[in-house]
Amino acid sequence: MIETPLFFAIAIPAVVLMGMSKGGFSGLGLISMPMLALVVSPVTAAAIMLPILIVQDAVSVWAYRRDFDPRLLYIMVPGSIAGIAIGWIFAAQVPEAAVRVGVGLISVGFVALYWRRRSVMEEAERERRSVLAGGFWGVVAGYTSFVAHAGGPPFQVYVLPQRLSPLLYAGTSTMFFAITNLVKVVPYVALGQFSTENLRASALLFPLAIASTFLGVWMVKRIDAKRFFTLIYVLSFVVGVKLIWDGFRDLL
Repeated sequence: MIETPLFFAIAIPAVVLMGMSKGGFSGLGLISMPMLALVVSPVTAAAIMLPILIVQDAVSVWAYRRDFDPRLLYIMVPGSIAGIAIGWIFAAQVPEAAVRVGVGLISVGFVALYWRRRSVMEEAERERRSVLAGGFWGVVAGYTSFVAHAGGPPFQVYVLPQRLSPLLYAGTSTMFFAITNLVKVVPYVALGQFSTENLRASALLFPLAIASTFLGVWMVKRIDAKRFFTLIYVLSFVVGVKLIWDGFRDLL
C-alpha cells in the first residue's frame, strides 16, 4: 500500500495534522497515527512517521529555541528515557491496543477533571512542587510515545496545570518530544523498523511536514492564551475518546 494514491490520500492530511501539532497545537498529532494505520500496518505507520517527526522537530526546535521551560525538561526527560527503555524491553509483551486504551483513559479523565474545575489553581501549585509526579508522567509519556507515538496526553497531565503561556507551553512540548523522538531512533533501528521502502515514503513527505510545522508555529503566535488552551483541552478529550474506541475495537 505504500506510495499508492490511497496511501498519499491518507498520509498527506495525517502529516499536516502532525505538523500543526509540532507547531504548537499538541493533540492534533495523535490523530495522525490512527489515520495512517488505516492504509498500512501500525508498525509500518510508526516507522514511516518517526523520521517525519524528527524533521518536524528540527523546525519547531529552531522556532521555539528561546521559548521553553528548562526546569520541566530536567524533571521529565530522564523519566521519558526510562519509559522508552521499558517500551523497548516489553515491545512484544503489551498489545498496542491496550496502550491506546490506557492513554485514552488518561486523556479523557484529565480533561474531565479540568472541566469540573476541581481546584485547578491549587492543583497547579502542588504539581509544580512535585518532581516525583513529573518523573512519573515522563516515564508514561516516554513509554506511550515509543509504543504508539501517543506521549501527548501523559505529558499534558503534568504540564498543562503549570499555567505556562502558549509560547512557553508549545516550546517546552517541542523540546521534550524532540529529545524523546531522537532517543527512540536507537530501539527502532534495533527492532528493524526502518526499511528502504518506509524511509523513501517518509522522504517524499518531508516538504509537507516542514511547511505544516511552520504553519502551526505561525498560528500559535497569533491566538490568545484562553482560546489556545481551550482548544488544547478539547483536542485532548476528542483524541482520548478516539484512542479508547480504537483500542477496544482492536482488543475485541
